[in-house]
Amino acid sequence: MEELTPIMTIGPLVITDTVICTWVIMALLGVSSWLVTRRLKLDPGALQTAVEGIVSSIEEAVAAVAPDQSRRIAPLIGSFWIFLVVANLSSLVPGVHAPTRDLSATAALAVIVFFSTHWFGVRIQGLRAYLRSFLAPNPILLPFNLISEVTRTVALAVRLFGNMMSLEMAALLILLVAGFLAPVPILMLHVVEALVQAYIFGMLALIYVAGGIQSHAQHTPSQGDTHV
Repeated sequence: MEELTPIMTIGPLVITDTVICTWVIMALLGVSSWLVTRRLKLDPGALQTAVEGIVSSIEEAVAAVAPDQSRRIAPLIGSFWIFLVVANLSSLVPGVHAPTRDLSATAALAVIVFFSTHWFGVRIQGLRAYLRSFLAPNPILLPFNLISEVTRTVALAVRLFGNMMSLEMAALLILLVAGFLAPVPILMLHVVEALVQAYIFGMLALIYVAGGIQSHAQHTPSQGDTHV
C-alpha cells in the first residue's frame, strides 16, 4: 500500500491528501446540492430533470430491497452512491488521488455502514427485538452472527480499497506507457470500473441495512400463524 505523506498535523490528528480530497468533495457536493435545490420549479429545466431522475432511481433501487423503510434509508444509501461516484472518479483529475484508494477512508465508510445497520435495526424494531434476532434461528449461532457482523465490515472496506488501488495503479501505468495518447476506450474502463465499485458498495450497504431492519420480521411468526 502506498505510504501517505502528512500535509499537516492538528494535535494528534494527521491530515493527509486523502482527508483534504474528501473534504473538498463533501464541500462541492454540499454546495452543488444547495444550488440545485434552492429554486425548484414545477416546470423543471434540464438540470432539475436530471437531478430528479437520479433521486428517483435511487429511491426505486432502495424500495426494491426495503420497500417498507425506503424513505428512511434512501438518504443514507443515496449519499453513499453519490459520494463514491465522485470520489472514485476524482483520480481522473491530474494530480488528484481518489480518497477510496486509501484504506483508512474505505474503513471509515464501512464503519458508518456497520453502525447504521444497527442504528436502523434498533430504531425500527426496538432494542430487545433487534438483539433477539442474533439468537435466531438457534442461540448456538450467536457467536457466528457476531463474527459475521465484523468480518463483513472488514470485507466491505478491503474490497473497495483493493479495487480502487489496483484501478488507479493500472491507469497510471497506461499513462506512463502511452502518455495522453492512451486509447480512449482503455481509459473509459477506469470510468466504468469506478462507477461499478460505487454501485457495489452502496448496494452491499443497502443489503446490510435492510437485513438489519428485516431480520426480526423474518424470524417472528405473524399473529395469524400463532393462532393456527
